[in-house]
Amino acid sequence: MAKQTASQTIGPYFSYGLTPEEYGRAGICGNVLAGADTKGEAIKIEGRVLDGEGNPVNDAMIEIWQANAGGRYNHPVDTSADIELDHTFSGFGRCATDPDGRFWFDTVKPGAVPGPGNTLQAPHISIILMARGMLLHTFTRLYFSDEESANASDTVLDSVEASRRPTLVAVRGDGPTYRFDIHLQGEDETVFFEA
Repeated sequence: MAKQTASQTIGPYFSYGLTPEEYGRAGICGNVLAGADTKGEAIKIEGRVLDGEGNPVNDAMIEIWQANAGGRYNHPVDTSADIELDHTFSGFGRCATDPDGRFWFDTVKPGAVPGPGNTLQAPHISIILMARGMLLHTFTRLYFSDEESANASDTVLDSVEASRRPTLVAVRGDGPTYRFDIHLQGEDETVFFEA
């Protein structure tokens, strides 16, 4: 039986191929997911990607995937007929970090989606992070600080040690802006999940 191809660090075409906007070319998606016609509460997510020393990671790429404001994914597998599909919202976005490790997304606050055991998951955004020197991308989630009741009953969030849960919660600031920093290592390391 053939063996799986070994993982390698991301090569020189990582940024050019995945975030071509930086080079004046059109990409498949960007960091603006919601427009004026998108249903739901318009929000901004902003943060930084930091290494174990607290230094900015200036060449990371963040991808997000989320449900719309009603709690439905724009994907053929989600056949929630009772929840309207918002055709102005794909739910998928991508952003490269700047020289200070910053990233941001304009989106809508997602609705609750079904989870294990027919329970509802708290509103959340799934995140994939890729960067130089990482053999494999990482998976994490972003929950919202103003969804305390829903967060308390979320089975995925509950599976994380209580002292580490705050690394998964974006804090609401002024206006509809949420702050979410991703720490790759160190004392404040973000909780990462296995695929």
